[in-house]
Amino acid sequence: MLITVLLYENMTALDAIGPYEVLSRLPGAEVRFVAERVGVVRTDTRALGLSADATIGDVPRADILLVPGGPGDEAMQRNENVLAWVRGIHAGARWTTSVCTGSLILGAAGVLRGRRATSHFMRVDRLAAFGAEPVRDERIVVEGNVITCAGVSAGIDMGLRLVQMIAGDDFAQAVQLGIEYDPQPPFDAGSPAKAPPHVVELVRQAMA
Repeated sequence: MLITVLLYENMTALDAIGPYEVLSRLPGAEVRFVAERVGVVRTDTRALGLSADATIGDVPRADILLVPGGPGDEAMQRNENVLAWVRGIHAGARWTTSVCTGSLILGAAGVLRGRRATSHFMRVDRLAAFGAEPVRDERIVVEGNVITCAGVSAGIDMGLRLVQMIAGDDFAQAVQLGIEYDPQPPFDAGSPAKAPPHVVELVRQAMA
């Protein structure tokens, strides 16, 4: 099972690495990190680089496509070379997935037209411009063979959901236990519906 992860400048690292840690444990999984050029891609903090071992031209098909989000998504939405590749991979993929604002890249590629989809809470409304139906109150949205999820950490949950659908409940739970994914944060502020209003405003200002 070939799992292809798109890398691009100024993406958010956990958007890719979170689901990678889950999906790479599927039986027979082969993971390829691809970008427009082979080499190191700097993530949004600029402190961390991820390595692409193949170009998008080297990988014409995949069973699972993973598109992460991050500030660099805006450039990707205008990059017809990448969008054409996303369309081509999606056409033959068993599953097309995104994390955070990666769904905006899927939208720009035409993958989400007529589908329900979600994204980071600060960007989810932008999906409507691509003919999608924005979903604001679901962490993971499954529409046919397309799965979109909310911001950053939701990619781990999305990965587990996909493993469940492919390999069953027991295997997915074993993966969860194997990576000891047992979130116990000090605050219950992980969504705008739960966080204090002034904290939501801080995030909105930071991302504006």
